Amino acid sequence: MLKLLFGSSVLLCSFFTLATPIFEHEKNPNVGVMAKQSYGELCKVAAGTNDYLNKGYNYDSKVNHAGIVADFGFDLQRVQQTLTFICDTVKHDLQKKQSSRLSDPDFIRANFEVIRWRPNKQQSKRFEHNKPLLQRIPDDKLLLTKYYIKKAKGSPVYTTETPHALYAIPHDESLLTLEQADAKKATITRYRYTKHQVLSGILDKKALASPLVWLSRDDLEDTLMQGTVMIEGTDKARFYNVHRNNGIGYKRDLKKRQQQRYWYFKQTDSVLGYGKDANYKIPIYPHATVAGDLAHLGLGKLIMLTHNGESRLTVLADTGGAFENNQYQLDYLGGYFYNWSDYIKTYRTFPDYFEARILLLKLKP
Repeated sequence: MLKLLFGSSVLLCSFFTLATPIFEHEKNPNVGVMAKQSYGELCKVAAGTNDYLNKGYNYDSKVNHAGIVADFGFDLQRVQQTLTFICDTVKHDLQKKQSSRLSDPDFIRANFEVIRWRPNKQQSKRFEHNKPLLQRIPDDKLLLTKYYIKKAKGSPVYTTETPHALYAIPHDESLLTLEQADAKKATITRYRYTKHQVLSGILDKKALASPLVWLSRDDLEDTLMQGTVMIEGTDKARFYNVHRNNGIGYKRDLKKRQQQRYWYFKQTDSVLGYGKDANYKIPIYPHATVAGDLAHLGLGKLIMLTHNGESRLTVLADTGGAFENNQYQLDYLGGYFYNWSDYIKTYRTFPDYFEARILLLKLKP
């Protein structure tokens, strides 16, 4: 598989045009006007992501690093300073009972270094067959797909309308850490069965795992794809988030019902984004979170998305199976919906392609 190199000498030669690099330090960014958004929720995502980064490189070397910005002289500390600055600004403006300065384009230009990010079309071309959105990616904008927090009406027991369960991790690893479980990969239940084998009822027949909630097939497939489900109840909503999977990778050329990866879930108090294990994941909020290639980009980047002169701020705090070696796409967390059709009613006119810029705090001289 082709691996990108991002040293300064290589950056000058983008894969899609020799003249334009994929990542580039931009002196005069086109900020335009700032879209209306909840900067309080942006701060919550920034703070939760910073807490995860504070656990250190040794805790999660896959994502707790500077990533692409290291090629421009920035380190992980600068990434964390940026996230801290976001929250400090939000809290200061709330105390002063004034509009958020983050909504001021001049404030953005004055306080942030900018790295422009253009799509790696060498990567996208490998998957563009029968996918018009990939075929039409512009040279200067990323594909911005959308994901949502799945809403469903689940059942505590099996019914003909809800015949498929979300399961907790199998009993044989319920007391094991992720590292301990992976060390027993050859023998434990989780790695033994494909999604379709699980759907056949084998876990129930052998009493290998406990069902958390029962769903329809469509709701199950959506939940496996989205990673989180909110079950509406008479008193309060219940949240279930991905915990550990069966080790089968997501296949970008297969439809969701054809996928063989299966996720086991865990009940949580809120919507959660990235975390190497369910014991510690980042709380995330719609309109303030994007998912992307964390291994390459590094967790916690403040990303400004711009379309037709309007910009919004997001934090890179989530990922998914489609983002392995993917520097042409981000996934925007858009809200709470029952299904994709429900989502489209709200986002029918939302653009598919955005300019993307990584923002890093300017240090005072």
